[in-house]
Amino acid sequence: MLALGQDEIAKYPFLADAGQYLKDKGFTLEQFGSDPDLKQLVDKAFERIQVAADGKIYKSDLIGDQASKEAALPREVFSFLLAIVLLKLSGMHTLIKRFALAEARRAEKYLERDLANISDESKKELAIKIIDDLFSVQVEKLDDYFVISVSDYLKHSINFHEREWKLINRHVENGQVFLTPHETVRLIRKELGTYINSKIINAKTPAMISGFEDSVNKLVLLSKKFITFTVTSGEYPPCIKHAIEELEKGENLSHSGRFMLATFLLSKGQSVEQIAPLFKNAPDYNQRVTLYQLNHLSGASGSGTKYICPSCEKLKTQDLCFAIPECDNIINPLQFGKKRK
Repeated sequence: MLALGQDEIAKYPFLADAGQYLKDKGFTLEQFGSDPDLKQLVDKAFERIQVAADGKIYKSDLIGDQASKEAALPREVFSFLLAIVLLKLSGMHTLIKRFALAEARRAEKYLERDLANISDESKKELAIKIIDDLFSVQVEKLDDYFVISVSDYLKHSINFHEREWKLINRHVENGQVFLTPHETVRLIRKELGTYINSKIINAKTPAMISGFEDSVNKLVLLSKKFITFTVTSGEYPPCIKHAIEELEKGENLSHSGRFMLATFLLSKGQSVEQIAPLFKNAPDYNQRVTLYQLNHLSGASGSGTKYICPSCEKLKTQDLCFAIPECDNIINPLQFGKKRK
């Protein structure tokens, strides 16, 4: 267990033994449901989940990353702990995934700041230790960059399909990959989200607590927004089927995967309104951003440029190809099911 100061507990509440923190402060969950002053923290916990459900990052009460001069520490830790309780009581796994991803993105912001901190060496050292302890990635500072081994880089960059993350496009010396603070932390976002998600899943589900019922019922209603509207994929190529299945499972489909799926369906004549619900189950779903991007790809946003589905060769370089014999050496997913001349 990492030794954390109170500022760090507020920034990274998932690292602390939050349950023990609650006991040390002399509170029980029942008090949060009955005491009017403490009940405000239950409302804050609900708000924290709602913000995550909307694909946004919870805005912390911390001022300048400092909790020690404010009552922010108990608010931050309690709202995180109570959010987990509400999620467990609701049993809504879609919301748990969204919450875990949002909290990972929030922690990512603080980790990046701490890595780049030139005035406080201890913050940088703690950020490096967190990355090492949680994900077994050894990070070292070298001039203005952070370096990790090629093997660690390849292991953690496998989730990225964008060109800039390919090893051939990175600065590599003596078996070490050079990264900025942002890139260093971005590399472990998926694992960080998985770590937080597992902590929530493995937490014990308490019996319903008096005073929590209203918030739990609201979460159940909120989760219904993210029911996936399944598109029949019987005649679709395997790459498109795989992308749809990933979204239906609530997985975070890569940017390249989303581009492929959207352009394929648009080329098949589906409208933006028909396609948009497919992405509702994505952990980082944001309705406004999704509609904007789909309209942009369709050419309806003003540019007039309609994007086309990438070629099979392009999809192979992005690890998005799942070719089967029926693909019959087509050169674009749009040709699937058609006889080639």
